[in-house]
Amino acid sequence: MVGDNPRSAARIAGHPIHPMLVPFPIACFVGTLLTDLAYWRTAEMMWADFSAWLVTVGVIMGCLAAIVGLIDFLANPLIRAQPPAWPHVLGNLLALVLSVINMLVHTRDAWTSIVPTGLILSAVVVLILIFTGWLGWSMVYRHHVGVAD
Repeated sequence: MVGDNPRSAARIAGHPIHPMLVPFPIACFVGTLLTDLAYWRTAEMMWADFSAWLVTVGVIMGCLAAIVGLIDFLANPLIRAQPPAWPHVLGNLLALVLSVINMLVHTRDAWTSIVPTGLILSAVVVLILIFTGWLGWSMVYRHHVGVAD
């Protein structure tokens, strides 16, 4: 039925804010993994610096996306009722917590900040984001969360 889609509570001019924000932390966390790999292979300080900045910006933008996503999640029981909603929220929360830890790990000396702990954390976060991104896609394209008819 028209108009029965779960609506986003956090909107600008009718457009959901959460999907506008999520690409930023995703790009930063994938970039962190790539620059961690580059540092691991080259030991060039530039890559360690890039990793530290990327993970920090990713955490900041991830917190903003999480706040807006949580507003949507808590404000609309129809969103919470969607099968992928809870794993999406909990998985992204786990990814954000691991990224905060990774951000702290990246404050150490370059080699010890990346090999092996930073690299492992970066890889785990990207794997989690692949899963939670698929769940988010499912909520929009299968369950029509935030889709205007």
